[in-house]
Amino acid sequence: MNARGRSGSSQRSGSGQRSNSGQRSSSGQRGGSGQRGGSGQRGSGGGSDRPQGRSAGPAAEPAPDELAGLSPEARARLRALRSMGLEDDGDDDFGDEGDRDDLTDVPGGVRLQKVLAAAGVGSRRHCEELIGAGRVEVDGQTVRRFGARVDPENQIIRVDGKRIPARQDVVYLAFNKPRGVLTSMSDDRGRKTITDYLGDRAERLFHVGRLDYDTEGLMLLTNDGELAHRLAHPSYEVAKTYWAEVPGPVSRDLGRQLQSGVELEDGVAVADKFRVLEQSGSRAMVEITLHEGRKHIVRRMLAEVGHPVSRLVRTTVGPVKLGSMRPGTTRDLTTKEIGELYAAVGM
Repeated sequence: MNARGRSGSSQRSGSGQRSNSGQRSSSGQRGGSGQRGGSGQRGSGGGSDRPQGRSAGPAAEPAPDELAGLSPEARARLRALRSMGLEDDGDDDFGDEGDRDDLTDVPGGVRLQKVLAAAGVGSRRHCEELIGAGRVEVDGQTVRRFGARVDPENQIIRVDGKRIPARQDVVYLAFNKPRGVLTSMSDDRGRKTITDYLGDRAERLFHVGRLDYDTEGLMLLTNDGELAHRLAHPSYEVAKTYWAEVPGPVSRDLGRQLQSGVELEDGVAVADKFRVLEQSGSRAMVEITLHEGRKHIVRRMLAEVGHPVSRLVRTTVGPVKLGSMRPGTTRDLTTKEIGELYAAVGM
């Protein structure tokens, strides 16, 4: 790969010193005829086609730090690629021929490991490990070829059984809604809405479900319409957890009462879980989890059992947690969170 070509001017002079034209420049290129041609350089993106014109000289052994953390199979493959004069850039069609699959490559598609890496699954090398281990599925079929070409816009890709967000135009956000903000994208009465906290985003986002005007906490925002619809639909029973400040003291049997069901004007409401977080004099903070989303459901349940809510904060939606997010801020959901949301609604 690094055959050295010397020009006549790079020969030693009679005094035994090398002439200036044969010295290496500060950028690492050789002067004169020893420079590498443009066709031998790799683009900065790292995902371009393999460069042409590589020499067939012996390849360098991979550095020890390149092998750290790799399985024996991956180490052997990296050494084999280097012995053929190829760099392991994550885009080569080398895999175990004994584990070929029947997935048809999509013409003009994107290499599978590149899609996985772009979705935040890991580095391309790690994604190749996942593919080689049979942990990646495309449209329900296990794929073991590193260079399989897929269509991330239309094909469903899963890692360890969980779907990944393969499309790059889809947004998944967590938002900490402050108190006194309307769950809407606009308001003709001039009240603050979610849009006031999103900046100049180009995407058309949907809010998943609603929070009351005076309720704070976690909301999910996305332009994945199917996921938003399913998460909000009561038939999928996605659990939501709230912290509520109520008058104290709270009796020991309140949790049993809420979990047995509370009769409301529009039917019985049942809590999945309940616990007291803290009590101090005439004030108590409780946590309640339920999977239905009727209007004002938490406030109505607690009022019915004699503990009207003075402050209400939603802390979780399915696998997504509010955590330490400040009011009025957003964050991108992780690949793991998105996969668990998909799983929760059967996608």
